[in-house]
Amino acid sequence: MTSRQDAIADALMWFDDDAGYFETLKQRVAVETESQEASQLPELYRYLEDFIRPDFEAMGYHVKVYDNPFEGQGPVLLATRIEDPSLPTILGYGHGDAVRGQADKWTKGEGPWVLSRDGDKVYGRGTADNKAQHTTHMGAIKSVLATRGKLGFNSKFMVETGEENGSKGLKELVAAHKDAFMADAYFASDGPRVNIAKPNLTLGNRGCLNFDLEIVARDGGHHSGNWGGLLANPGIMLAHAISTITDANGKIQVDGWSPGPMSNSVREALNGVNRDGGADAPTIDENWGEPGLTSAEKVYAWNSFEVLSFVTGNPSNPVNAIPPRARANCQLRFVVGTDHENIRSNLRKHLDANGFDMIEIVDPPAGNDAVFLAARTPPEHPWAEWMCTSVTRTTGEIPVMIPNSGGSICNDVFQDVLGIPFVWMPLSYTGCSQHAPDEHILWSLTREGMELVTGVYWDLGEEGTAWRP
Repeated sequence: MTSRQDAIADALMWFDDDAGYFETLKQRVAVETESQEASQLPELYRYLEDFIRPDFEAMGYHVKVYDNPFEGQGPVLLATRIEDPSLPTILGYGHGDAVRGQADKWTKGEGPWVLSRDGDKVYGRGTADNKAQHTTHMGAIKSVLATRGKLGFNSKFMVETGEENGSKGLKELVAAHKDAFMADAYFASDGPRVNIAKPNLTLGNRGCLNFDLEIVARDGGHHSGNWGGLLANPGIMLAHAISTITDANGKIQVDGWSPGPMSNSVREALNGVNRDGGADAPTIDENWGEPGLTSAEKVYAWNSFEVLSFVTGNPSNPVNAIPPRARANCQLRFVVGTDHENIRSNLRKHLDANGFDMIEIVDPPAGNDAVFLAARTPPEHPWAEWMCTSVTRTTGEIPVMIPNSGGSICNDVFQDVLGIPFVWMPLSYTGCSQHAPDEHILWSLTREGMELVTGVYWDLGEEGTAWRP
């Protein structure tokens, strides 16, 4: 008689086999899926057709690759296995694209496109974000099928290739093929754990809006000796404008940029949560951000404003001239409850009221223009509670449920288009160098993730534990 533990043992056997998980991930990392580079569009198709489609078809899924409705954007794969129309359908997700490789900046491993291991760290672009995480899910599904002979529920799994470019066109594509993508609930893995030592479930994401602030004062620079004190300096003006957006400790001061009162369920979910990003994580600046909130509440229940870059003059070769312009790339991360439709207009009012009507709010460069909306499944939702029970069955401890991640992803597609509850199980950690050189996963943490994910897929189809909406 087969059991839950048999399925987990099968998954771990594949994980520990050099020709299993590591080799599979190695082949996937080697595909240079940089969605922010238009020239790499053929690689996005190759990733889905050569490395994802065959594995799902071998598990009895029907696979279709959809062209993106937005020109130049990456395709989306949907794998579907319907065992019984009366059973619930679970939608999975992964993204096969990665940020730019930045090969010249890597100091560990063998560069971005070669999977390499050094102790517990496994380096490669797209490992943590997100190739290792959806490879784990696919391996877990395979082990459940091998052990039980069936899933015991219906499964759909989406792999997109444009998440790092803002998931452009995904919402429109899913809306146009809503019946094909429709499910009863959503389960996937992306992003880092809150605490490296403990599994957690994440119930949503912060939204993200990037924009540039720009002053163009005049044509060309002018000698700072002859004109200093007579011409307004755009760099100084923009610095003063930015200083009104937050105070000196990062507290947001723009009317309309607050999410409003924190709900009791969110506050209770974050009670006692402590971030632990591992040995290489930076030290938290306790006095930065919204006063009166814990570190966890600042990231998972509040908004944050960041200046990502600031340029005036010629930083690499400064000259004695008053620069003609200044530009800053800025970002607002925001949670559910924020008036996201009026983020820019409220900033416009704020700047004008503070005497900075000369500053323009403009679109950021392509590749930095992603827009994600905030989304959240309530902590008390039955799907969240069922997932919590399944993880507890594996670990023996109740996992922390985080209302939403600090980062941003396409949850609004599942919330606003499909209208289904979603739960994430992050399998990475905050010190993984995600989006930076030397991106990596922890082998031990990923192996634990294989156990957790396999347990969930087993429970979904097992009599006595199966989820029924």
